[in-house]
Amino acid sequence: MNRNVGRGRSFSVALVLLGSMVAGAQARGEQPSYSPYAGATDATQVYWGDTHVHSSWSPDAWTFGNRRFEPDTAYRFAAGEEVVAPGGMRVQLRRPLDFLLVSDHSEYMGLFPRLSDEDPVLLSTDTGRRWSDLLAKGEVQALFEEFMDALINNRDVLESETYEQVVWEAVVANADRHNRPGAFTALVGYEWTSMPDAANLHRVLVYRDGGGVADRMPPFSSLDGPTPEALWNFMARYEEETSGRILAIPHNSNMSAGQMFGLEDSDGKPISREYAESRRHWEPIVEATQIKGDSETHPFLSPDDEFADYENWDETAGFGAEPHEDWMYRHEYVRGALGLGLDVAARTGVNPYQFGMIGSTDSHTALATGDEEDFWGKFSDDAPTPERASELQWRPKESATASGDEQESVSGDDVEVGPFKWRYVASGYAAVWARENTRAALFDAMRRRETYATTGPRMVVRFFGGFGFGQADALAPDVARAGYTKGVPMGGELERDQKGRAPSFLLSALRDPDGAHLDRIQIIKGWRDASGELHERIYDVAVSGDRKIGRDGRCREPVGNTVDVSAARYTNAIGASQLIAVWQDPDFDPDLHSFYYARVIEIPKPRWTTYDAARFGVPRPEGVEATTQDRAYTSPIWYAPGDG
Repeated sequence: MNRNVGRGRSFSVALVLLGSMVAGAQARGEQPSYSPYAGATDATQVYWGDTHVHSSWSPDAWTFGNRRFEPDTAYRFAAGEEVVAPGGMRVQLRRPLDFLLVSDHSEYMGLFPRLSDEDPVLLSTDTGRRWSDLLAKGEVQALFEEFMDALINNRDVLESETYEQVVWEAVVANADRHNRPGAFTALVGYEWTSMPDAANLHRVLVYRDGGGVADRMPPFSSLDGPTPEALWNFMARYEEETSGRILAIPHNSNMSAGQMFGLEDSDGKPISREYAESRRHWEPIVEATQIKGDSETHPFLSPDDEFADYENWDETAGFGAEPHEDWMYRHEYVRGALGLGLDVAARTGVNPYQFGMIGSTDSHTALATGDEEDFWGKFSDDAPTPERASELQWRPKESATASGDEQESVSGDDVEVGPFKWRYVASGYAAVWARENTRAALFDAMRRRETYATTGPRMVVRFFGGFGFGQADALAPDVARAGYTKGVPMGGELERDQKGRAPSFLLSALRDPDGAHLDRIQIIKGWRDASGELHERIYDVAVSGDRKIGRDGRCREPVGNTVDVSAARYTNAIGASQLIAVWQDPDFDPDLHSFYYARVIEIPKPRWTTYDAARFGVPRPEGVEATTQDRAYTSPIWYAPGDG
């Protein structure tokens, strides 16, 4: 009996001890962890990619030389594999990308490869059979002109939903096959290619989803609806019917003939609150730079910005021959649109242009190459040759001719050609801050605008805004912890500080480890004053070397230049490998709506045309800058007065 009593006491003691241990563990669980990183949800890694690459499945890519680089090649190349380009040269990225979206045009996607393969679904249509005959006869030009006529006039001459669905299922399957969560992300998407009056209103659509969801509805093309409102209605229907997620990225706003960032809807009515809400929701980021020109700003909009004249395209309004007009600039460039957004918000209560920024290539070669020293052009016909820089970009008519001295587009009854290929820009890439390399994490980061654009280099940029940053935060070993703890990251929003303080910003930039040193970090501020006027101002917040920032907030002294033009080489003997700063707005008015974004400028290095001249032993094209200063643009941080 005593033994049983002993066992009972032992069991009771064990229960007490166990309860004590559980209670202690619970109590300890309520305390902050010793590890400062446990439970953190902040974006810890920048991922590099391209959301705008075309394969041979895009009709224009196929027409201009890309006959064999299908989506599989695009994914393999972006992931680091070496491929053999047309002409026999081998090509490989210096470093693999983390993600890729093959954005083939939704209009007649996969058309030419499937015509070549005599696809039975395509040949079951009258148009498919006629186009197959044209291709068999070698009349590619006539076929392409018929395709373009249908595109410009929004006429679906194929009319085969079965074909669209079959091709789209193959697109999604391709992406799923190459998607390796945590290692390489193959995003699902395509390009919607609206061109009213030859104006570029194109968008790239990005899906959060893969097979089983994304492939339940075929893509929406401009032939289904040529207006952004029609596209947004499709996107809403997709999310409602599939429970999937989708967003759109406008691009080439610099070629939109003043239509991309307008103050009216597609019916010519002033932007309504409903329109503003739709645009802000469905288009959280824009492509600010790519091969067909940089769209950050223009000297006409920013005359006090010595870095504004960077790879601008403005000879014509859009893809047509109509001349560009000055009123268009504010509605074509990102900086102008950010200001217009404040204006619309003052009237409707919603900012339709509260977007973040990314860059991408718009390569039609299936090769996502954005580096000056490894540039493969827009189309496969633009592969490196001694003559390519002086060739014309496109010649839609076989009889087109132009003298080698011409610098602008030429048009006429028998001539219809584009500007010279030296105008192409070796740009750009998308940088996304996320916690992991997955479709969901990258998409969510784009949705919250925690992204930035570069014109090619992979510099690591942080940008935070708040009201409590001090100079000590710039010296902290982990700048991001201070940034997330005391403020919001790029793409975020600030409201009036209860203590009446002006916002402060924490910035850091680390050079591309295989690239050029940094010249400076700038903050671009835009605001709407009490009378409704829009303003902008540039502040240099960190500069390399012994240069000084003046009382006006500017450093007018150039960083210098180490480029040996004849050899196409440069050194990092100038500039800085890293720049960090805390900056507080000295001209802040707490009652005015404003935006701020950071721009990081590299030291000069050879432009791709200079590399061409040195490698092929040919003269550089006349009128072309020998050097370039690549850069990054962060998504803005917005300030709103709130209720005070």
